[in-house]
Amino acid sequence: MTEQAAQGFRIDYPDPLWMQAVESLREQVVSGALRAGMRLPPERELCQRLGISRVTLRKALAHLVEEGLVRSSHGRGWYIAGEDRNEWPNSLESFSETAERMGLMPSSLVLVSTSAPASIDEAETLAIAPGTVVFRLDRVRMLNEVPIAIDSSLIPLSLIPSADSVDFRTESLYETLASAGLDLANAETTIEARPATEDVAKHLGVSVGEPTLVMHQLVRSRAERPILASTIRYAGDRYRLRTYFARGGAHGAFGAE
Repeated sequence: MTEQAAQGFRIDYPDPLWMQAVESLREQVVSGALRAGMRLPPERELCQRLGISRVTLRKALAHLVEEGLVRSSHGRGWYIAGEDRNEWPNSLESFSETAERMGLMPSSLVLVSTSAPASIDEAETLAIAPGTVVFRLDRVRMLNEVPIAIDSSLIPLSLIPSADSVDFRTESLYETLASAGLDLANAETTIEARPATEDVAKHLGVSVGEPTLVMHQLVRSRAERPILASTIRYAGDRYRLRTYFARGGAHGAFGAE
């Protein structure tokens, strides 16, 4: 079969087919059809779309890797490179604030939004009595529609009684807490590597067992009152934490709502 793309690639065109494929993919990135962090379709599907052989496609992808526009992930395929490897600073700011600073569009898929009595462990973490009603919010956090993390948050309902009426698909939890007059001052944070469970893999678009970064965070007020407890599971290849160490100690409260 003649190797010629259905979308108009020309064998008699000055540029070879692999370069025409490079230009086609590059134009889709520039137009926003392909965004940082997005996974490209499987090679077989790409070949069919572009009307080229797998050898030609791989030559085009290799060129885009050299340009820094595309990256490969062993066993998972090809991804659009760039801003998907997000860097959080050593300051306490919400996911929405970080996205705005980076020029990206934040959004969320709400998985759980409910109120229930706190368990003994939850009560101990938040320094409240067992059985106190807490608001639980689980979300898939996205930047430019690319899933970055799964955020599970827990707040005493008394701090934000109207939480059930807030649309957390677009609203910031930090801003909601601040609007309620709460002062988010610092966060005690631990980070560890954990393999992705089936549920995490499904929501983040990674393979089961693939390493993820799990951040456990307890946000307190200036009076050291616990306000928010969260566990955030980041796709390991889409997150980078930046901090600062000085002789005699380390500085930095890490955060992403």
